[in-house]
Amino acid sequence: MGALTGLKILDFSTLLPGPYATLMLADLGAEVLKISSPTRGDIVADYPPFIKGSNLSANQAWLGRNKKNMFLNLKSEEGKNIIKKLILEYDILLEQFRPGVMKKLGLDYETLRKINPKLIYCSLTGYGQSGPMKNNAGHDINYLARSGNMSYSGRKSTGPVLTNMQIADMGVGSLHSVVGILAAVNYRNNTGEGQYIDVSMLDGLIPFHAMEGASFLATGIESKREETRLNGGDIYDFYKTKDDRYLSVGALEPKFWRNFCKCIELPQLIEKEITLENILEIKEIIKNTLKGKTLSEWMDVFKGKDVCVEPVLNMKEALMEDDQIKAREMVVEVNISNDNDLKIKQMGSPIKLSKCPVKYSKSGYPLGYHTKEVLVKLGYNEDEIKKLLKDEII
Repeated sequence: MGALTGLKILDFSTLLPGPYATLMLADLGAEVLKISSPTRGDIVADYPPFIKGSNLSANQAWLGRNKKNMFLNLKSEEGKNIIKKLILEYDILLEQFRPGVMKKLGLDYETLRKINPKLIYCSLTGYGQSGPMKNNAGHDINYLARSGNMSYSGRKSTGPVLTNMQIADMGVGSLHSVVGILAAVNYRNNTGEGQYIDVSMLDGLIPFHAMEGASFLATGIESKREETRLNGGDIYDFYKTKDDRYLSVGALEPKFWRNFCKCIELPQLIEKEITLENILEIKEIIKNTLKGKTLSEWMDVFKGKDVCVEPVLNMKEALMEDDQIKAREMVVEVNISNDNDLKIKQMGSPIKLSKCPVKYSKSGYPLGYHTKEVLVKLGYNEDEIKKLLKDEII
């Protein structure tokens, strides 16, 4: 029995934010049914590479793990009727369309809650359901830019930098949807009432300003690139080694700084006050020192020391070789959904529960795989299903 066994979720999302949110819920035991268009592709689910010996992309095998999925034409009346039948059982819904799309389809919260008052309905968008930008298109880079976070990230010489991490999509969209849904479930358990959840990825990036945002709102002084403790204005930074690899140095607290200086044989820096005026001079000394050894040599020096120094690992080193990541079981082997003889390595769940640990039952199935199974459960017979197929409803 999973932590979320008993929760049944209809997933209308595509790309990454919604699918990763429902993956987290599915890994924890929720029953997730993804609704996909029979004619419209999903650039994440369809993105290569495809797993050898299978018709599954690596993304679909991962994001679809522990889920079922079906094809359904939501523009057809019969397609809408099928959703209205499903909503009696799947009483949590996540959708990722622009505001107003589900209303045009007749599948908005107000319509569906009349069928099931206990419905929890989560809308995940870039800019939310209100405000002048609510209908704007956007991607991760746009939300990061609009939030103000990129105004003091990166280097003075280059400006903002790309990270190849979907910070807004996953760190905000996915996680806030999960938190919102589980909060609404708890409220429903206490009151018997469902509710509507409005998650905006731009909204969620505002608290990412963290200490700098709190300081600005109190003083009106804006942070600038390479002038704060965490954006290059301190020794907290990345440093190149002799073999053109990189070390991350986070030795901010006095005890870590003291140990770090001893390890790199610069004890004269221990008591030296670090200010914005002299930081470039001190960092230049550190840079020149760290260039003197290879990454491996430095890791031998720092081994067992309390210094907050770690190597910048490549993907192979992190996902396949790192002892800590292995110990935490963050890369798991999962059976390919429709072939018990095939297995694939995937990124695991970061949530560790002692009583009901995550189970990785099956990788994702090809889109549309469970369409007939779902319809049979709803009472459709073979002839009716054939007609739905002929009419391009499934």
